[in-house]
Amino acid sequence: MHLLVIGTGYVGLVTGTCLAEMGHHVTCLDIIPEKVGLLNRGEIPIYEAGLEEMVRRNLKAKRLQFTTDYRAAVSSNSVYFIAVDTPIAEDGHANLNQVHKVISSLALYMDDSYRVIVNKSTVPVGTAHACAQMLESHLRQRGIIPNFDVVSNPEFLKEGCAIQDVMKPDRVIIGSDQERAIAIMKEIYSPFMLNHERFLVMDAISAEMTKYAANAMLATRISFMNELAGFCEHVGADINLIRKGIGADKRIGYSFLYAGPGFGGSCLPKDIRALRHHAQSLDYPMPLLEAVETVNVRQKQVMGNKIFEYYREEGVDRISEKTVAILGLAFKPDTDDMREAPSLVLIRQLLQAGVNVRLYDPVAMDNAKKLIVDSTQVTWCQNELDAVDGADAIVLITEWKQFRFLDFALLREKMKGNAFFDGRNQYNAIEMAKKGFDYISIGKAPVLAQAANRVI
Repeated sequence: MHLLVIGTGYVGLVTGTCLAEMGHHVTCLDIIPEKVGLLNRGEIPIYEAGLEEMVRRNLKAKRLQFTTDYRAAVSSNSVYFIAVDTPIAEDGHANLNQVHKVISSLALYMDDSYRVIVNKSTVPVGTAHACAQMLESHLRQRGIIPNFDVVSNPEFLKEGCAIQDVMKPDRVIIGSDQERAIAIMKEIYSPFMLNHERFLVMDAISAEMTKYAANAMLATRISFMNELAGFCEHVGADINLIRKGIGADKRIGYSFLYAGPGFGGSCLPKDIRALRHHAQSLDYPMPLLEAVETVNVRQKQVMGNKIFEYYREEGVDRISEKTVAILGLAFKPDTDDMREAPSLVLIRQLLQAGVNVRLYDPVAMDNAKKLIVDSTQVTWCQNELDAVDGADAIVLITEWKQFRFLDFALLREKMKGNAFFDGRNQYNAIEMAKKGFDYISIGKAPVLAQAANRVI
């Protein structure tokens, strides 16, 4: 089929490329000429493993193209995927300006041929209906008899494995009650359904709500474990063992039960706020989601507070003499996304206390430099060994695979101090202490090198 994807951000670029990979002829439209030029050369502005190769392969096969020409793109395709950003406004509501601009632009060039408008952007409940009304109004003003359906088709992409999420989806949700539109959507996604059926068809409002509900549930699980982790530290329990104990219950499972420095990214924080704001506009309080966000804000300060507590015995004024190496800056591994990253809160805490920071991330350095004010306190490093050189402490914030098997003997040799703050509970506490580190993690008691050596 010939498909139009409007918006070449994370969702639009990955979705359009994967649709082309499955044999569809896809036009991706964006209003930024420089970005379109970059993409037509096979260069991509985001980091997602395997995406650049897939873009180049489908450009060469002429199944994928990028354009700024609305008129040509609308006239030559019959299914339009909307994949533009819906950022959070200052008051907390989802800003739909870009969605509305797309609808207005489509209305300029659509005729009375049947079209399907597919909304993949994360939007408040009721947006599909509102877009349909808006588009119909614009078309009638042009004297065009409306002949279209608006479908809700929420995305469930995880950064770092987004290609797999599209190519082998857990589910494909189609929000529509129009049989013609449903049949077209099934045809589009049929190449992804060869192993087993993954379609879930429902009304558009329920489809829109499913996206928010999924992210709210994931965020709730994370904040739940982070809140328990703090309690464990007070009573001497181990959050890692608790995760295994409750995860073995099939009703609970293991996914998204890791304690850590808080969740970030472009989805969970934004969607929690948007859902809460929508509920407030309906005079329906959602105290559970408010608590999820409150816990997450507090959790992003936990690693900084642990560092300050560790050095408190030396005196508050001595903290400014310290140098801290931070391994990992992106909000999660396998992405260069710095949006709402916990590392930003930690770095801000340390810089305000006068601490010198040495920063390293395998792919997110360029994006991090746009968000972190450069100063004499900040050193951008080439690799993990460079980062720890002369550091009093190491903080693991993002669990990149290359950090799993570090040369700890060499790290200790290059460090000035011996403190290791593990924000991802990635290492064995006793083993780390035996290697000479004072090991501080989340949700369990610290293990100091001196104590571990006495045990030996």
